Amino acid sequence: MLARKLDKYIERHYANNKSALLLKGARQVGKTSAIREYARKKKMNLIEINFYEDDSARGIFKGSQNAKDVLLRISAHTKKKTSLPDTMIFFDEVQKCPEVITWIKFLVDEGSCRYALSGSLLGVEMKGIESVPVGYMAVKEVFPLDIEEFSRCLGLSDEVIARVAESFEKRIPMDEIIHAALIRMIHLYLVVGGMPAAVQAYVDTNDLNVVEEKQKEILDMYKWDISQYDKDRKLEINEIFNLIPSELDAKNKRFILKNLNEHARFSRYENSFIWLKNAGAAIPALNIQEPTFSFKLNELRNLFKLFQNDVGLLTCQYASGIQLQLLQGEIKQNYGAIYENLVAQELHCHGFGGDDHELHYFNSKKQGELDFVIAQNGKVIPIEVKSGKDYERHSALTNVLGNRDYNIDFAYILTNDNLHIDDKRIYMPIYMLMFIQKSPAPAEQIFRFDLYNL
Repeated sequence: MLARKLDKYIERHYANNKSALLLKGARQVGKTSAIREYARKKKMNLIEINFYEDDSARGIFKGSQNAKDVLLRISAHTKKKTSLPDTMIFFDEVQKCPEVITWIKFLVDEGSCRYALSGSLLGVEMKGIESVPVGYMAVKEVFPLDIEEFSRCLGLSDEVIARVAESFEKRIPMDEIIHAALIRMIHLYLVVGGMPAAVQAYVDTNDLNVVEEKQKEILDMYKWDISQYDKDRKLEINEIFNLIPSELDAKNKRFILKNLNEHARFSRYENSFIWLKNAGAAIPALNIQEPTFSFKLNELRNLFKLFQNDVGLLTCQYASGIQLQLLQGEIKQNYGAIYENLVAQELHCHGFGGDDHELHYFNSKKQGELDFVIAQNGKVIPIEVKSGKDYERHSALTNVLGNRDYNIDFAYILTNDNLHIDDKRIYMPIYMLMFIQKSPAPAEQIFRFDLYNL
């Protein structure tokens, strides 16, 4: 069983709350297995109802009068006792039964069981369950394993991770032996990615053919879901999904609508792109007109890049043989798409892209293009991704850093080389991406307004 940060989150939730917990995210990111593992560790009486596999389970809620009535029906349907101590009832694939959200408040109030829920966004916008009963259910989005989780699954120690964190915080180079090993680990992550089934296959077998089989199974599952869930737009959604690798491999990596249809207009296809984003199958990055703090005001929503939700799935979609070249360190210019997808995926799961906001990049005819632009601790930070050796050439970054109107203090350039600094440019090994986290909200924001003198 893979160790995840999610495991600790689930444990904290149930230790401190009586409320239910809903895990949401794309297919195959580890939602169901995380709940099962928690119940196993706590030796709970787990009652699992999967609404995707058991459509008749929806009838549990029809005509029910109260929570006790629902529990009685659950017991009859599953042939398991809900009255046993430490019982957890797990509603899986709840997008197939939105009625369960209506009942969660009453079931939690009844108090005899604990509740977990899981829902796949793939093929479903889930608008029916986004109205969360406040105080009765928490929601946690689940992603593929990030770089830190992947490294721990390979056996990287807390001590080494602490040394990398210290190097990142103090802006000092890593030990060269450790640095070289971590770069090789990144190359492996580019091939395996973070889908739990693929990572588990690698941990168990070290066989990349087995890993690729798992990845192809997941890709086939995504395409099957596209064909099942949205019959009106399934052809264009599938075509967009299939075009992600080739569009990222193009010179500017921007998604060109004409590659879908010579007369394509964004207004026609916008809902299909939104569908893929809401499904968790793709990660958009929107162009901004200026690298300034007001990203939303600067967005050009019809100009965007579209990344795969997992870098291993992207690599799997490219020509056979690319995996071995990556592992041997034969990084070519056209592998920049894979590196950039890795960065998009990591930033996304660290909170820089999500339900109410997007990742961003900057492109200007006069100044050039920046791969990503993020906001952290009240500052705008450009991020450049360089997979090759010629990583100190970046005219667009020079133009932006030299523009006083932008007032940018520094930029990250993610490379395969060790950490060093040149004025405002922080050249950083790409594995340190694991420490670029979204700033947490302040614990308190108290402001007292006094009208006493009036």
